[in-house]
Amino acid sequence: MTIDAVLSHIDDNLANATERLMEMLKIPSISTDPAYAGHCEVAADWLVADLRSIGINAEKRPTAGHPMVVGNTGGKGRHLLFYGHYDVQPVDPLDLWSHDPFQPFVEDTAKGQIIRGRGASDDKGQLMTFVEACRAWKAVNGSLPNITFLFEGEEESGSPSLVPFLQDNADELRAEIALICDTSLFSDDTPAITTMLRGLVGENITVTGPVRDLHSGLFGGAAMNPIRALTAILGRLHDENGRVTVPGFYDGVSELPPEIKAQWDALDFDPAQFLGNVGLQEPAGERGRSMLEQLWSRPTCDINGIWGGYTGDGFKTVLPGKASAKVSFRLVGGQDPQKIRASFRQMVRDALPPDCSVTFHDHGAGPASLMSTDDPAFEAARQALSQEWPRPAAYIGSGGSIPIAGHFQTILGMDSMLIGFGKDDDQIHSPNEKYDMSSFHRGMRSWARILDAVAG
Repeated sequence: MTIDAVLSHIDDNLANATERLMEMLKIPSISTDPAYAGHCEVAADWLVADLRSIGINAEKRPTAGHPMVVGNTGGKGRHLLFYGHYDVQPVDPLDLWSHDPFQPFVEDTAKGQIIRGRGASDDKGQLMTFVEACRAWKAVNGSLPNITFLFEGEEESGSPSLVPFLQDNADELRAEIALICDTSLFSDDTPAITTMLRGLVGENITVTGPVRDLHSGLFGGAAMNPIRALTAILGRLHDENGRVTVPGFYDGVSELPPEIKAQWDALDFDPAQFLGNVGLQEPAGERGRSMLEQLWSRPTCDINGIWGGYTGDGFKTVLPGKASAKVSFRLVGGQDPQKIRASFRQMVRDALPPDCSVTFHDHGAGPASLMSTDDPAFEAARQALSQEWPRPAAYIGSGGSIPIAGHFQTILGMDSMLIGFGKDDDQIHSPNEKYDMSSFHRGMRSWARILDAVAG
């Protein structure tokens, strides 16, 4: 059978696919709240039954927390692992929803139909685009390629059971390449494959000076103020060109490949509009770098919080005994999180004035994830996406972190293609979450094309 027959089957059965998604969206599988643990079990059971209805060997696997769903097609060809999560964010504040979050419906808007409900975009709607593509593939071809399914129930609560489960089941889950559906389109008409994910280092610093808060009239000018010491150090974290000054910070940072830079330059991205949407005008990153480079392929240092002294109403002339700040680093390429943490701490210690001491508390560290696009599957998938959408697909980066992709690299030894069809206005994690019907429909067609190109 040709791919055209699979695409036609998807088109003809869109209403049925939408109804199945509605059934799943009605399940309040909130993973962070123990009161909804039973509903997470129901969601896992629902997925097991749905996969089995397509002829997939699926079962619910227990963990210390919410269960995993694992399925295998037993098919032939290149082995793929598909990952998604069935848990959803809490719905608070409930009064900001225009309807019951777990009574989903299709809404007509000026931009087309949307599916409204908690989990519509993150991640049930995304997950079901792939399942429905497999359903159509099976109906037309009689069998499926070699696919393993892994659906998690704790992604929205930090995935505490994920790493142990991957380690314990590595032989079963290991495939040639992973597919992850928890990302977005670049723009309404431009699909994307995310190949770069920044890592993260978090630090909490506390500078201590005098043994207690002091009266600024009695001690000001003579006693060292910890806020003064701390802000002087933080002010030296960037040079006049926006580069981070931590020694060795750029070790492991490589230049963007010319072909990727060309794809990014061709994307319909307006830096002025991007900043203008949040009331800003001037880029604050490294000079000489495009804004997409600043967002996706360059490392950063940001001060996320700072406090000390009296911050209540009115005024109190005090020299504080302590001052604190939270600093985070987004990492790229081969940057070593632990080396950066150690270098940053030494830089702070070296800059401390007399009579000041410092303590540190880490808030986690993880390296960046970089997928090798040398695997022909990446270009085959990019071409397949380009056939479905108005504009060509691009390899893009992500300013944030998606830990599952790193776990697949370090535990299962395989790269991931991160492909999703969400939009920036889907309001994930917020009231009135939605998923465009065009994303659901074209997402199914896109996955069918990718299966045909990569594993068919």
